[in-house]
Amino acid sequence: MNKKHNSSPENTQIALFKGKQIRKVIHNNEWWFSVIDVIEALTDSNQPSKYWTAMKARVQSEEEFQPSTICRQLKLLAEDGKMRETDCADTEGMFRIVQSIPSPKAEPLKRWLARIRIPRIITGIA
Repeated sequence: MNKKHNSSPENTQIALFKGKQIRKVIHNNEWWFSVIDVIEALTDSNQPSKYWTAMKARVQSEEEFQPSTICRQLKLLAEDGKMRETDCADTEGMFRIVQSIPSPKAEPLKRWLARIRIPRIITGIA
């Protein structure tokens, strides 16, 4: 069940992982990351939306885990300059998704996610 939430361009930021842009947004006082952006960074796929759709079906049947249950539709700034609803996951959910993607970049991305989250914990925001 995906719940829809509003975000503003002011809450949306771009983070870089190995030269790839990953959109992130503050939601409920924690960072939420674009699933499609993370998939593109991990797989170098030029069709990350199709990869995400296929991955959800594969993971649900193989691992009895429904990735969509840990995602929320949040509005992020799209390439066309408009705010568009995008599947996003918090750090914990993103770790779970990343574990399901066979990529040599998975471990470095998990470390990157942890570093992004640590400053928010220290400042008491998360």
